[in-house]
Amino acid sequence: MTSSPAGQATAVPVLALGDVLLVTLQGELEDRAAERLQQDIAHRAGRRPVRAVVIDISGVEIVDSFLGRVLAEIAAGGRLLAVSTVLAGMRPAVAITLAELGLTLPGVHTALNVDRALSLLGRAPSDGPSAAPERGA
Repeated sequence: MTSSPAGQATAVPVLALGDVLLVTLQGELEDRAAERLQQDIAHRAGRRPVRAVVIDISGVEIVDSFLGRVLAEIAAGGRLLAVSTVLAGMRPAVAITLAELGLTLPGVHTALNVDRALSLLGRAPSDGPSAAPERGA
């Protein structure tokens, strides 16, 4: 992730899909941006009902020990708030690196992509807000 000209880490967008938060990581994520992401997710989960967080890492080529620890801490914090964490789009090289670092990411579910992550959560990718039921006359 790149820094802004003032030296501040660029924020990672956290999108709300109903009661699911979707985070898409692209490229390298600086330590400060990873910490800020962790705080943003916890803050949002504490403000409104959140059932799950899906973190799409398909755009990440390398996960270092710091980012691996942050992902594990996001999941641990989520569990305390009754929020599931699904890691989507993990590349084989990233999985190998995490295993070599001894990072098991307890409590984190995995899915091949975001569509499968949403299906795992019982939410079809095309699910939008449901229409209000019609009132009978």
